[in-house]
Parts: sequence; C-alpha cells; structure tokens
Amino acid sequence: MTTPILIIFIGFLIFLGHYLAEMFDRTRIPDVVGLLLVGILIGPVFHLIDPASFGQAGRVFTNIVLVFILFESGLEVRFEQLKSALRGTVTLTTLNFIVTTMLVAAMAQMFAGLDFLSSVILGSILGGTSSAVVTTLARKVDIQDQTSTTLVMESAFSDVYTLAIPISLISLYTGASFSLGSMFGHIFTSLVLAVVAGVASGYLWSILLNKVPTLLKTRFSTPAFVFIVYGLVEQLDFSGPIAVLFFSITLGNVTLLRPRLLYPYLPSRHIELTAVEKDFFSEMVFLLRTFFFVYVGMSIVLDNAYLIGLGAAITLLLFLVRIPVVLASADTKTPLFDMSFMSIMIPKGLGAAVLATLPAQRGLPSGPTIQTITFAVIIFTTVFCTLLFFVLEKRKMLGFYRLFFGSHRPLDAASMLPAEPAPAAGGKP
Repeated sequence: MTTPILIIFIGFLIFLGHYLAEMFDRTRIPDVVGLLLVGILIGPVFHLIDPASFGQAGRVFTNIVLVFILFESGLEVRFEQLKSALRGTVTLTTLNFIVTTMLVAAMAQMFAGLDFLSSVILGSILGGTSSAVVTTLARKVDIQDQTSTTLVMESAFSDVYTLAIPISLISLYTGASFSLGSMFGHIFTSLVLAVVAGVASGYLWSILLNKVPTLLKTRFSTPAFVFIVYGLVEQLDFSGPIAVLFFSITLGNVTLLRPRLLYPYLPSRHIELTAVEKDFFSEMVFLLRTFFFVYVGMSIVLDNAYLIGLGAAITLLLFLVRIPVVLASADTKTPLFDMSFMSIMIPKGLGAAVLATLPAQRGLPSGPTIQTITFAVIIFTTVFCTLLFFVLEKRKMLGFYRLFFGSHRPLDAASMLPAEPAPAAGGKP
C-alpha cells in the first residue's frame, strides 16, 4: 500500500470511527465489532497491510492507548469506591485467572494434543482481560461506580499474572533458570512496587501542579508525565498499567489522601480536567481506540480451521465459567444487571496476542498451535463480549442470569435508589 493510499485510508478510518460511534448511540451496537472487522479484512483476509511492517511502533502505539484509557478512567475513581472495590477486585482477578488457566489447559490437552506445560502456558496467556475493551464498555453502561472500578482494576491487575506466569513457564520449558518462589516474588513486587510508584508519582505531580501553576494551562504536560511514569516503571520490570491507574487515582483524590507533612505543598481541591482538557482527552482516546481495534483485527492470524473452532468452543466455556467466578467474588448487594455485566467482561486483548508469539519465537514445538488458539479466542471473546453487551443493555438476558444470581437481587443500579416519599394527605404533590 503506497503512502498516499495509506494516508487516505487513515482519514477514512477516522470518519468510520465517528460513524460507528454515532451508530452506537442510536442502536447500542458497540463500535468495537465494526473496527475489528475492518482490521480483519485489511489484514488476514485481503493482506493489504502487514502489521509486522509497523515493527516496534505497533507495540509503542498499543501502550500509548492503554496509558490514555487508564489515566482518564482513574481520574474518575474516588477513594471510597477504591476501598469498597479493592477486595472484590483481588478475588475476582485471581479466581478468574486460575479458573481460566485450568479450563483452557484442560481443553488444549484433550482436543489440541498439547503437553501439560504447553497447555498451562496457553491458559495463563488467556487468563486476563483487555483493559481497552473493558474500560470502553464499562463507561458506556449504567452500572454502579464500584462495579465499574472493579472491572477496570481487574483488567489492569490481571496483566501482572498474564505477564509473569507465562514468561516464567516458557523459561521452564526451554530449560532456562526457573524458580517458583522467584515467580511469585516477581508477581508480588511487580504489583506492590507499581502501586507505590503510581501513588508517589501522583503526589509528586500534585505538588508540581500546585507550585507551578503554568503547568495547569498546558494540555499535554500531565499526559507527558504519565508517559514518563509508565516508561520508568516498565523499565524496572514492574507493571506500568497499574502504576498509571494508581497515579491517576491519587491525582483525583489528593485532597482525601494528604499526609500531614505534605499539607503545605498539596492542593486543597480535587485535581480535575478542565472542560477543554476533557474534550481533548476524549478526542485523543477516541482516535487511539479507533486505530487500536483496527490494529488488533489486523494482527489476528487464523490459519487452522480446527483450532479456530476449538477457540470458539473455549470462548463459550469461558463465558459460562465466568458466572460462578463473579458469584463467588462479587458483593451480595451487587444488583443483578451489574452481576450480569461483570459476567460478560472477559475479552482478551493485544497483550495476549503478543505473548502468544513468544512460544514459537523461543522454539517450542507447540508454539504455532498456542498462537492460533490464542488469536481465535481473542477475536471470539471480543466479538461475543460486545454482542452480549448489546443484548444485555436492552435487558434481554437478565432472565438467564437471574437463574444463577438469584431472584432477590434488584435489576440494576437505578432500582437501588430509595423511593420518593408519598405526599402527605391533602398536601401538594
């Protein structure tokens, strides 16, 4: 594809993204499906663009997308929501990762002929959720703030598992040095130090904003600082997405989390984006999302019909086992609609696609099989998730989920609001 044609195509994608977003507002059909379809058509179907030609720039681009999305989402999280959601998030993330890994490993052993270690590698690669898809859909539906916070944090926390464990298991397979203790130690330090780095960076930037008011007048100084935080944390081999998430949460709650020693330096009000900044961020996130999902579609490799069918079967089972996982980890007061929405939020993202290429690169005989199944599960979970989102938002499947979550739960967050008192007799309405 020549440069002029590529530039024309980029302009076309921007118009298409706006059209699909408008169609979502009218029909509630998520735009993710259309963008993925475009990517699949120009990539694996017609081979108009090879994602490999983007090289390292493709990885950089996907990281920038996550930084913007997680930063914008974290600013909306309040400390009370974080406290109430944290315990459920850890339980949901851990339980979902374990159940997903076990299920996928069992299916891969039985139907794909993979050995035990290769099967577990595949399962651990698919054990997380996509931050880009989850955060996008969670912000477009009427659910409780605690539910939205839990899902966003799950998608960030799961990166710790899906990075540390597959890479450690691949090292074990290839005969490199491996220690179970060092693996779990890396998971723990990656999580804790990423949180510490994010919180400390949030305080530092709050002080700078308070002492250098001109920074508040610029549109890109805060995102630039977020990029630095993300890059430094990743360079230290910790979790950049978690650091960014807690950086923005700290920034949005700095008035509630003011250590006495920092009183003179921290601002006395919440740090919020101005209307101009919010418009700027919304447009940036929109553009990046548009290209991100097209890029995901382009990156899909589907070259074995049997393994693609196995990926579809695994996807259906993952949606089913997600129900008891949500039931075991969610608060008993969570509304039925929120529980149902949590049950469909298992899309796999580009991070899984990148990890799926490692076994083949490291010379594992099962590498091509792991890659094909992973790509199939990514596309099926993303498409099924967005389609179920469309159906569920119209309250079409609540009867099905009520069978599992109980008839005593209220339908949605709106039904949790107290009823208005009836007017007194003879009084005015």
